[in-house]
Amino acid sequence: MNEVMNVEELFGKNVFTVEKMRVRLPREVFKEVLRVKEKGGELSKTSADVVAKAMKDWAVEQGATHYTHWFQPLTGITAEKHDAFVTHPDEEGRMLLEFSGKELIKGEPDASSFPSGGLRATFEARGYTAWDITSPAFLKEDATGKILCIPTAFCSYTGEALDKKTPLLRSEEAISEQALRIVRLFGNKEATRVTPSVGLEQEYFLIDREKYLKRPDLIFAGRTLFGAPAPKGQELEDHYFGAIRERIGAYMRDLNVELWKLGVTAKTQHNEVAPAQHELAPIYENGNVAIDHNQLVMETMKKVAGRHGLTCLLHEKPFAGMNGSGKHDNWSLVTDNGINLLDPGQTPNDNMQFLLVLACLIKAVDEHADLLRQSAADVGNDHRLGADEAPPAIISIFLGDQLDDVVDQLVSTGNAKKAKEGGKLQTGVSTLPDLDKDATDRNRTSPFAFTGNKFEFRMVGSSDSVAGPNTVLNAIVAEAFCEAADRLEKAENFELELHDTIKEYLTDHQRIIFNGDGYSEAWVEEAARRGLPNIRSMVEAVDALLTPKSVGMFEKFHIFTKSELSSRAEVTYETYSKTINIEALTMIDMVKKQIMPAVMLYSGKLAETVRNVKEAGADASVQSGSLAEVTEKLGELKGALDKLEGDLKKVSAYKEAKERAFWYKDCIFNDMIELRAPADALEMMVDKSMWPIPTYGDMLFEV
Repeated sequence: MNEVMNVEELFGKNVFTVEKMRVRLPREVFKEVLRVKEKGGELSKTSADVVAKAMKDWAVEQGATHYTHWFQPLTGITAEKHDAFVTHPDEEGRMLLEFSGKELIKGEPDASSFPSGGLRATFEARGYTAWDITSPAFLKEDATGKILCIPTAFCSYTGEALDKKTPLLRSEEAISEQALRIVRLFGNKEATRVTPSVGLEQEYFLIDREKYLKRPDLIFAGRTLFGAPAPKGQELEDHYFGAIRERIGAYMRDLNVELWKLGVTAKTQHNEVAPAQHELAPIYENGNVAIDHNQLVMETMKKVAGRHGLTCLLHEKPFAGMNGSGKHDNWSLVTDNGINLLDPGQTPNDNMQFLLVLACLIKAVDEHADLLRQSAADVGNDHRLGADEAPPAIISIFLGDQLDDVVDQLVSTGNAKKAKEGGKLQTGVSTLPDLDKDATDRNRTSPFAFTGNKFEFRMVGSSDSVAGPNTVLNAIVAEAFCEAADRLEKAENFELELHDTIKEYLTDHQRIIFNGDGYSEAWVEEAARRGLPNIRSMVEAVDALLTPKSVGMFEKFHIFTKSELSSRAEVTYETYSKTINIEALTMIDMVKKQIMPAVMLYSGKLAETVRNVKEAGADASVQSGSLAEVTEKLGELKGALDKLEGDLKKVSAYKEAKERAFWYKDCIFNDMIELRAPADALEMMVDKSMWPIPTYGDMLFEV
């Protein structure tokens, strides 16, 4: 039996929490840390030294020997360089452990070996990491021992952001400043900061590690590049919320323990729609910390899986024909005196602050739909968005019946006199209670849906960092708040101007609201009539970064410079090209070394069988027919292989990152689809004992 676990004692065990600082720091230093954490500014050198010593002493007491500046470069994952606390031995040969305030606050990793999109050249190596005091330091436990991890931002010698955290922090300051202007208009003088509150639902697959190691495509590409459907998929809908299998349950328990020790509020766990697919959801927290924690969640999921003989797949579409994985980004705005700006209250039609916030948000999403779509674009998501399982590639907002009715009233008459109520849900069973019913249903096909007191951005890919989407979301809403505040602060008649602003924003941007089936072809046609962008791929989305409206907005709020945006565009194109190139080379390798040899061996055995049957004087038409089918598909496979190899040689003709990415999308990716088709058909023909790689049935149902 499992031992009794005290979660309260376990939670945050490996985190240098505020409470640990309160105990270990002198009172004045602790107050200074809190002030900088909440109001901004810099610690004095003396205080930084005191904090560094306290942090080091705590870490060493827990068994740590090294520290690292933990940062998030444009690779989308995290990076770390470990340094020991040791210094030169003293005169008696004793090893001393030291950690200074300077080492806490600043590091100098090589900036030339990370993606920079031209911001750094190979010969320009210097970069800096800077301590992010708003995100707590923590201990990582793995084969290297215990490492003190200090969350940091990463920038170049010339000051440009080379990471995902720096723009995120800039965007959080921008939205706080502009949101405070809004709440001041409604009499809230106590709030000093408005913070995005973020909850990130993480979907993932688990498969047996031995089978994973026999699949080069999963090893190199993170997804299956070949694979015929199993006889059973997800059509019975019996996996979703089903009983969790013992092996998976043991993994989930271990995962929870590791995350709780890291201060991650892992709360919900369940089976997802596809076989072998699962989900973990935490409690909401400050946006910056939530995003740091999500990076830890993904890393910990992979690490813990290995202990259980499993492999965790975070790719957005690891299995064709099955639901892919996303990461629902639940976002709201909360003041530091406890007011959720997206809480409509009991009578949203009378809640003027909420209606203004809602109108601004609708305006922001409509005006920057292309940019929001780009923020969720990655290579894996191209397989998923709009594929009858995830939100469509068209950005729209779902408000639900209650708010949609309020908006209609405001647009048509200028006033919203009432709001729909949820009422009671009667089960018809005498022993069951009547339930309070929400005023609106949910829409699982909407990419940006209002869900009670927050918006759920459902487009983000499962493997992606959520820093980008939240940076964009913060920025576009900050812009809308700024424009509304500029207008309302100078109004002679505030009530009248407020009314007119809300009505104007809702009228001008109502086209972005859609409460219907986002999977339907009718919506694609309707969206086109409304003039909404339908950006189908990652490379098509990149242009949104460099439009005059995007550049102007980001520069106005000091979130990105134009050069930083250009670098992100360059990195995105290069990432796409390199990813598809790896996938193409992996397919070629698997076809040449595994699939074709297995098929030729099988066809040889078939030919031998045909010959033996004929020599025995029996009818060999069935065997001959099978041989002909296999030989035909083998020929198609060889033809598709030759085409892919030939087209890959042409890539060198495309010198610019953008045109090279489009060549991979329009040519190489289609070649890969053509190569997969005969291979998957052959899988259904070849003797299973001779097929060289585990099948979908082996991986999805034998965990």
